[in-house]
Amino acid sequence: MNTRELLFPPGATRHDWVLDGMLALAMFLVTVLPYASYSAWNTTPRMLLMVTLSLMVLPLVLRRHSPLLMLAGCTFAGIVQVIVVNTFTATLVVLPIVAYSVARWVPGVAARSVVAIGGFASIIGPLRWATATQGFTISARGIVLFVLASFVCLGLIVTPYAIGRRVRESSVAHADRIAAAEERYQLLLAEREQQARLAESRARATIARELHDIVAHSLSVMIVQAEGGRAVAAKRPEAAVNALDTIADTGREALSEMRRIVGVLRSEPERRGADWEPAPSLADIGELVHRASDRATLVVHGQPPRVSPALELTIYRVVQEALTNFLKHAGPTATAVVTLAYHPTEIMVEIVDNGPGPTQVTTTPGHGLRGMAERVTSMDGRLEAHPLALGGFVVRAVLPVHHRATTTIDRGVHR
Repeated sequence: MNTRELLFPPGATRHDWVLDGMLALAMFLVTVLPYASYSAWNTTPRMLLMVTLSLMVLPLVLRRHSPLLMLAGCTFAGIVQVIVVNTFTATLVVLPIVAYSVARWVPGVAARSVVAIGGFASIIGPLRWATATQGFTISARGIVLFVLASFVCLGLIVTPYAIGRRVRESSVAHADRIAAAEERYQLLLAEREQQARLAESRARATIARELHDIVAHSLSVMIVQAEGGRAVAAKRPEAAVNALDTIADTGREALSEMRRIVGVLRSEPERRGADWEPAPSLADIGELVHRASDRATLVVHGQPPRVSPALELTIYRVVQEALTNFLKHAGPTATAVVTLAYHPTEIMVEIVDNGPGPTQVTTTPGHGLRGMAERVTSMDGRLEAHPLALGGFVVRAVLPVHHRATTTIDRGVHR
């Protein structure tokens, strides 16, 4: 804290000026006027006595705005009063107010100055009164009166000072509690905002995966069917018609799924009913493989166990994305085998093709492989996706039947 803040503590208002001015005026009316009007108590001229006593109460105007300047003013007035007046005066009631104000509003070691000044004054004042009444003679009665007066004057300083420090400590502790509560509240808001952003990021990633799976697979199927239909249109018109039917069905299905996703994002009350349909399941994988290409076959080992809808959707999306990559990169003559092996504790999904793969090999995985890895990892599974030594590409996922925590994000996109 700098010198300016020490001399003029912040926080005093115009209302405090009014209250402190009224306090000084009240002390003047109660202590100065009655004492100065009754001249029998002293031999000091009345005008000089009134000025001397007024110097003690006027600094109270600075009680809140500058407690140390108030202390300096009262100290100067006390020195003048000791010199001019030879008896105690009613203005001594100002001293507890000064001690309390300094202890209450001045921080740190500077507040102890009022105790030091008060302790010194509690000796000088009674000594001045004793010598004025008894001269310089020393008696037992005079010593007793001097000691009692000194203790009384010291008590008028120490007691208000202790009360003021206690009030200040309580006020500071209360302000610290409020500041700590505000800090905790700000941290809570920041944590909630961070959680909201993470949830939003996860939702965006989930929706991006869904859109990628739907659009990429559907367009790949439509492109393959269109190219195949164009190739056989002249020789086998009925095959071209079947290809066009497949393209139309695939486009309608993709459009329907995209509408469902957009409907979830919009959250419109009037959008309900047909837009909310069950997510793809294990039973839909056969139709998925058949619709994708006649060069893909499905092999199933074992009986499908009862699993969560999230796990079924994960297996479906893995097969869908692997077939999409097969249609895009394996070439027009390659074939693919989709194998589903059901075991009591796990499900193995494998998609193997014999195509040459893309002409340019990159070490950075695409969005499709990254999306598959995220899906499989979220279900505590393992994913392998790499080229084969003799040509072709394999995608293999092993997922436990009993997932430790059912993921509901994927279900919410299609339900």
